Amino acid sequence: MARLILTGDVNLMNVTDPATPFRRVAAEFRAADMVFSNLECCLHAPPRTHSFHNEGFFADPKVGAASLRQAAIAAVGIANNVNYGDAAIMSSIAALDQAGIPHTGAGADRVAASTPAIVERNGIRYGFLQRSSVYWPTNHEAGAHDPGIAVVRAHTAYQVPMHKTGPEIPPMNRPGIPPIIVTWADPDSLRVLTDDVTSLRSQADVVVASCHWGLGKDTLNYMRDIGRAAIDAGADIVIGHGPHYSLAVEVHRGKPIFYGLGGFSFHTGHGGRAHGDWVGMMVRADVERDGIRNARFQFVRHNAANETVLCPLADEQAELADIVKRSAEYGTRLEPAGDEVNVILGG
Repeated sequence: MARLILTGDVNLMNVTDPATPFRRVAAEFRAADMVFSNLECCLHAPPRTHSFHNEGFFADPKVGAASLRQAAIAAVGIANNVNYGDAAIMSSIAALDQAGIPHTGAGADRVAASTPAIVERNGIRYGFLQRSSVYWPTNHEAGAHDPGIAVVRAHTAYQVPMHKTGPEIPPMNRPGIPPIIVTWADPDSLRVLTDDVTSLRSQADVVVASCHWGLGKDTLNYMRDIGRAAIDAGADIVIGHGPHYSLAVEVHRGKPIFYGLGGFSFHTGHGGRAHGDWVGMMVRADVERDGIRNARFQFVRHNAANETVLCPLADEQAELADIVKRSAEYGTRLEPAGDEVNVILGG
């Protein structure tokens, strides 16, 4: 049985000591067979004229790469919404390549951006694909000949409620009636993703689909479209990230979808501001060559020294209650066990 660890957002902006962010989890990472994280920053040194008040999380290329390498993070996803432009994307990829860290989700063109990261450890081949559904409308999505990130497009509609589906829905003859917000995954874009997952299924023993998406703490319809379709196409597990919250967990066809792992290492963000004590989830899964045997998570936070800290479950009862309630809407059962929470995959 092999150990797979999956984390949410990692932003190494303003890190000067590569050992600091993962100091308290590095030993467990090194003992695991595979660790995959969402790298929500670019390892890029922007021109002096670039202000950190502009959009863009830029981490020192050498320090950031050393931090990932020292922590034994074996592969990263880089389809995110915070950094874009040819220089930032391509120099970050070059820094990861130089450090020998496989990556997926961005590249010199659409084909490169969509290419999975395949890593073999102890006889098991792990395949990772990452997409983003939240990104800037210009100079960000990879094109046929242009650098950028791999995306799954989604749509939004504002619908006047035609039917009284609940007691809180007012009749249509009330001026000012609020709309229902409807989201869905673009069918053509989703088909490209599922084709890629199916192709990866034939190349890897364990397939992980990673998605940058979301808005607040709700699981939107398009996220469920994508997550379920990825499982149907052959993914063993789906992880989401982006809103910086811990979101619901769903089990689809016996396989887990973590809709939001939140932040894992995220001290500094927009405008150079230090963020508060955000909570996230670290997933541990036991896997074999024919897939995932079990999955569980533990809450994480970061301390004032910008170290990621594993949280005792006794200290996170409010957060646990919220996730249990949201997950129950999808029929998911979560069972605490020590400081971890088991996701019941079947039975």
